Amino acid sequence: SLFSFEHPAGGYKKIFETVEELNEPLPATVTGRIPSFIKGSLLRLGPGLFEVGSEPFYHLFDGQALMHKFDFSNGQVTYFRKFVKTDAYVRAMTEKRVVITEFGTCAYPDPCKNIFSRFFTYFKGVEVTDNCLVNVYPIGEDFYAVTETNFITKVNVETLETLKKVRQRLTVNGSSAHREGRHGLQHRKLHGEGKLMCLVKWQHTLPDKSDPIEKSKVVVQFPSAERFKPSYVHSFGMTENYFVFVETPVKIHLLKFLSAWSIRGSNYMDCFESDEEKGTWIHIARKHPGEYIDYKFRTAAMGLFHHINCYEDSGFIVVDLCAWKGFEFVYNYLWLANLRANWDEVKRNAMIAPQPEVRRYVLPLDPYREEQGKNLVCLPYTTATATMRADGTIWLEPEVLFSGPRQAFEFPQINYKMNNGKNYTYAYALGLNHFIPDRICKLNVKTKETWVWQEPDSYPSEPLFVQNPDGVDEDDGVLMTIVVSPGAQRPTFCLILNAKDLSEIARAEVDIMSPVTFHGMYKP
Repeated sequence: SLFSFEHPAGGYKKIFETVEELNEPLPATVTGRIPSFIKGSLLRLGPGLFEVGSEPFYHLFDGQALMHKFDFSNGQVTYFRKFVKTDAYVRAMTEKRVVITEFGTCAYPDPCKNIFSRFFTYFKGVEVTDNCLVNVYPIGEDFYAVTETNFITKVNVETLETLKKVRQRLTVNGSSAHREGRHGLQHRKLHGEGKLMCLVKWQHTLPDKSDPIEKSKVVVQFPSAERFKPSYVHSFGMTENYFVFVETPVKIHLLKFLSAWSIRGSNYMDCFESDEEKGTWIHIARKHPGEYIDYKFRTAAMGLFHHINCYEDSGFIVVDLCAWKGFEFVYNYLWLANLRANWDEVKRNAMIAPQPEVRRYVLPLDPYREEQGKNLVCLPYTTATATMRADGTIWLEPEVLFSGPRQAFEFPQINYKMNNGKNYTYAYALGLNHFIPDRICKLNVKTKETWVWQEPDSYPSEPLFVQNPDGVDEDDGVLMTIVVSPGAQRPTFCLILNAKDLSEIARAEVDIMSPVTFHGMYKP
């Protein structure tokens, strides 16, 4: 079942420990048969260095970026990894201390120089972390490691060498680490700036071979509920014709930054704030031409990192997402000390944290056709509602697609090739058990049926879906994930599951320990 696993031995602590990079790829031991259509690389990013000398990093998102790669050719598999040679990493190695402030770790002893936030990089002399540990993806013909600052780092995905740091030259700062959606807008980022939040389009390939990032442009601007407090945004939704942008109550207090760094060492975590009253706003905008639609969709306070999918149906937009109930910032529970605690303590922390839930919201595209107080949603297959209130806001209540106490369906993936921005049936995810990643899940969003892969003392990461080229069904393909099993003889393995029923097809194991990874991609 989804709820049976306990981890009293605390093997999960090992996925939050420093490892070394490799000089050359390691051959993997394969059991089962690698499908013939898997040729290429599985690339993943996460933290790999959790302290510098005697100075620890404190938050899950502070460890220095390590890029992992499993290479597949003719049934042979190798594993390779390298640290991304960012300024933050190189200077830490040289000076043997934390030089640049990270998400939850202050840099000392020179607070005046190092502390400015990612949101104030346009002040003089400011150092913003370029530690790109969250995701890797292609722009044009190149590949970049990214995080949520305005630095991205170009990497050679064959050798894992770091090529160059790129600063996105838009005056707005702070970017989302996702690029869900591929309808004409090949890659995009999100920026928060005071009054506005903007969607930015990155050209994919340009005929004149010029830099796609230089040619990026703002597509649409969203209003922010409070002037100097943009919402924290990690991903957003796209349908064929619309963008969906969720403004949660977790705000980045820009002014707090200005006072905080001048008085004491401050980090990014100190500058988030949230309260129950704010609730959640859901914004929509047209894609072509990019224009904001001024409908005031509201719902109760929630946290949100990952959209699953969105699509249009009969005058409605269906929005499926991984929600966290309430207004408290989930990152408050991702301090490394919490994640490295003994199992009983890990469980106690998760008891008081926001509770995860997979939700479906339905947004009417013509909310003024019915009188106040009536449910506007008439799709036969959902219990989600939308009601016009006297003040002109449209109140949304979700349908719950999956809910298990302290059991999150997170880091979701779908068959993007076939169903991104379209009506779909299946979502895949990493299952978090009291914040510890211990299973791979599949959800039928239409029937709510679930499937689970799990093994004792094994800690997987986000499953990536790869379609079988001969497949016709939406779930005809495999899931690829990196699993860490600290007690095993070969503790790191790439696991390949049949996406239909999560049965194991193959695994490729290496005799080396690996830490947690966040996001990644399969490069054919």
